[in-house]
Amino acid sequence: MTARFSGKTALVTGAGSGLGRAIALAFAAEGANVVVAGRGRAALDETVAQAARQAAAAGTVVAVAADVSRSE
Repeated sequence: MTARFSGKTALVTGAGSGLGRAIALAFAAEGANVVVAGRGRAALDETVAQAARQAAAAGTVVAVAADVSRSE
């Protein structure tokens, strides 16, 4: 797989499960550095762990627990 997002950073909200997790893993596989955000830290940590196990993942994935629906 090519690293077409190498040198880029993506912020994926709702990345603790489902579509958000799949998007975050796809960005990582394409070489992007990914910030995964969501309310549940444990679920986000699982997304980070899955990215680390993904052989094609070239980007760095970090988790930030946050509720992006709240401005404060």
